[in-house]
Amino acid sequence: MRILMIEDNEANRYLATYLLEKAGHTVTTAPDGRTGLALATQERYDVILLDIQLPGMDGYAVARALRQVPGLERTPVVAVTSYAMTGDREKALAAGCTGYIEKPIQPDTFVREVEALAATHVGTPSHPPGQNTHNPA
Repeated sequence: MRILMIEDNEANRYLATYLLEKAGHTVTTAPDGRTGLALATQERYDVILLDIQLPGMDGYAVARALRQVPGLERTPVVAVTSYAMTGDREKALAAGCTGYIEKPIQPDTFVREVEALAATHVGTPSHPPGQNTHNPA
């Protein structure tokens, strides 16, 4: 899978990227929402991982903006956030996220969670037919 990760914390980016790339996925990272939006409009990704607590433009605003970009309306957007209070998951989903993973991420299960959420919310293909490297096994 081609994955865009919008995350401002360098340690979080490193760990998630390491785990995903070790599993065979391609990861592009953005340190803030505006950069993430720009990347999302330039390339097509199979899933977008989105931190909610971002500098400048929070993840809720990013999710709403992503849903306005032609071609991204159905791309899976997964909130990966430390916001875990009652109502935070619902707030992320209402903003346009299709999934939710709490931080700190669990290295033993993170890749499977991302793959499962991407497979459950498949939208418009971001790759030519037959070129999907995702194996849901």
